[in-house]
Amino acid sequence: MQEVVPINATDGTPRSARVTDALGARDSSVRLQAAMAAGSDPDPGVLETLVERCAVEPDFFVRDMLSWALTRLPPETTLPRLRRELGSERPTARSQALHTLSKIGDRSAWAWITAALLHDADDEVARTAWRVAVALAPEGSRKGLVDELVTELGRGDRDLQRSLSRALVELGDVIEPALEKAAAGPDPAAAAHARATGVLLRDPETAFNAAIDEAKRVLALGPERTAATGATKAAEGAGAAEAADC
Repeated sequence: MQEVVPINATDGTPRSARVTDALGARDSSVRLQAAMAAGSDPDPGVLETLVERCAVEPDFFVRDMLSWALTRLPPETTLPRLRRELGSERPTARSQALHTLSKIGDRSAWAWITAALLHDADDEVARTAWRVAVALAPEGSRKGLVDELVTELGRGDRDLQRSLSRALVELGDVIEPALEKAAAGPDPAAAAHARATGVLLRDPETAFNAAIDEAKRVLALGPERTAATGATKAAEGAGAAEAADC
């Protein structure tokens, strides 16, 4: 039988306590319903409960619903609490606070996206910080943001690198000088990542893995040998086509 934890009971129990109990249920579907109910009937009295649950909730969909519930509360009370959470020792608390800030979209929160968050040791925190920073950065701060983000080129696996490339591409042409410098730098992983990001900037429809592989090939062979190899393959293809026509 599915566990049911009511949060709108009239037995005199404080609502925050009922929400806490429901969000602590073993069944993730019960927790999801509790978060949905909290957002459907916003109550600043459950702010602390929602924020604290964000830091420990293991289910992605429940976390996302918790963020939605927080966006339903008055921003003048929610934003200061989320700002405090950015300094939490728990990575999930930091990443979820950043995610919720992106949902709220208040540009005053830009000042809270520190270099420490952009370079956080936890990949998920850093990834979320990149996305939020790009979304909230005012025009005059974008070049400085680029300078911070390019130092992360080459970090992590391809999924993380793809996230950084997408964030950089969102900033537009302002990233080109920094990418050119990184592409000529001594770190091969960062150089390949910079080249691949440049490809995505020029052609957003390009597949990231293909762009990375091509960038690594260019770095390994050098531009001249890469061009020569490409020309040879083109000639071989044309010869094969002619033979097929005979």
